[in-house]
Amino acid sequence: MPIGNIYLIAAIAVVGGGLFGFDISSMSAIISTNQYSCYFNQGTQDAQGNCQGPTSDTQGGITAAMPGGSFLAALISGYLSDVFGRKTSIMIGCCIWVIGSIICCAAQNIGMLTAGRFINGFCVGICSAQVPVYISELAPPTKRGRLVGLQQWAITWGIMIMFYVSYGCSFIDGTAAFRVPWGLQMIPAILLFFGMMFLPESPRWLARKDRWEECHAVLTLVHGKGDPNSPFVAREYQEIQDTWKFERENADVTYLELFKPNMINRTHIGLFTQIWSQLTGMNVMMYYITYVFLMAGLKSNTNLVASSIQYVINVCMTVPALLFIDRWGRRPTLLVGAVLMMTWLFANAGLLASHGVYVPEGVDNKPEAKIQVSGAASKGVIACTYLFVASYAPTWGPVSWIYPPELYPLRVRGKAVALATSGNWIFNFALGYFVPPAFENITWKTYIIFGVFCAAMFVHVFFMFPETAGKPLEEVEAMFTDPSGPKYIGIPAWKTRVAFKEAVALEHGDFVKKISHEYSPERVEHSTEKSEV
Repeated sequence: MPIGNIYLIAAIAVVGGGLFGFDISSMSAIISTNQYSCYFNQGTQDAQGNCQGPTSDTQGGITAAMPGGSFLAALISGYLSDVFGRKTSIMIGCCIWVIGSIICCAAQNIGMLTAGRFINGFCVGICSAQVPVYISELAPPTKRGRLVGLQQWAITWGIMIMFYVSYGCSFIDGTAAFRVPWGLQMIPAILLFFGMMFLPESPRWLARKDRWEECHAVLTLVHGKGDPNSPFVAREYQEIQDTWKFERENADVTYLELFKPNMINRTHIGLFTQIWSQLTGMNVMMYYITYVFLMAGLKSNTNLVASSIQYVINVCMTVPALLFIDRWGRRPTLLVGAVLMMTWLFANAGLLASHGVYVPEGVDNKPEAKIQVSGAASKGVIACTYLFVASYAPTWGPVSWIYPPELYPLRVRGKAVALATSGNWIFNFALGYFVPPAFENITWKTYIIFGVFCAAMFVHVFFMFPETAGKPLEEVEAMFTDPSGPKYIGIPAWKTRVAFKEAVALEHGDFVKKISHEYSPERVEHSTEKSEV
């Protein structure tokens, strides 16, 4: 019998996010080790035996291979998910991850390593796009943000666990120092594959396939705690039926539908949520943190231990978002996060620019670390780096996964979230490739670029990103089609509010109370007319 506890369902499903975390730190913790640098060396070796490792362009390409594969897979995952279901798509991703990990583990050269990471990226692309869809279609409105946000928490756990595994393996002599961690990362994918067998399919996907009895059974299992006559189950089931009857005529959806006038606004919001999450500069801190701390004067094991602290901060600071994101709302969280991250990025740029000493050959023969600071400035760089991570973790980290699945109607949700996630991965790819040469050529100015991006995202969110917290997915549609607002936009973003209390009332059977005080009588009437059509 499938598992019905929504927290357990989410806990199993988000292991797919953990795979992305494993991949991040399996690279960030290893690129600074001499075993890796000497095995894949394309430069010189000094008298102490320290190798330069791959060139900055090559290292950027190795790192970017994973998000490159994820970009393609995220686009494909929309079709895969619509045909086979959210659950089966995630299981297919697990099989792909195992294949990629085997190739990485056995890598004999840079080409083989890059190919393995590209294949791993296919899994991450599928899971990162479809796990949030799967959970959002199962979760009740008052818990949706918390549960989808578990994806980001799983990523942070994956980063931290794999970093410490890689750190421990760094004391092994020879190629086992990186082959062991790359092999061990298969284990969570295998566990996820078998765990998904015990989870129910998305009720909204079942409805789309006219499997109404199964749809009702899943709602009864997850929301009704086994009671088929639960008022909340009845309401959810009726809303799904009404929505799907209206959308049936548009059942055959292509990606072009997302760029029609009535959908383009939502498409751009979902896409830019993921794009901005990358342009915060977080990947500078995740993939290449060892380069940053090398510039701050930390070397060898001290560098790795200091780097690991930020991963612990990442895990711990994600927890407040999981507990309160549905009460805080999406908009305030994104706005506060953008301001804080901008502050720490500009502070780091200032410290490196004013107190840094230029090292032409690179600190410890690493061309990506051509600026070195010491004393109080070094401590300031380390502190600002930790504060940046502490600002990202409860804000853009989880919300970038929570927000996109909430924006779209059922008929396009799978493909729309896949497209949004592909934006994440193409920019992840670009930044993974861009950052090593950027550190080598423009040094501290790299931080200025990301700081400006944070300022831009604040303005964009304020004017264009509406609040979705507490609203059932079917009600979000009414918010975007409100005739009292601008055409194709609906209620202006800055006028939208959190509807957590109203959602709690609905889940307890109070159907008289409106889902949000923003809904005008005309809007309710308009939505009713659409349902009757």
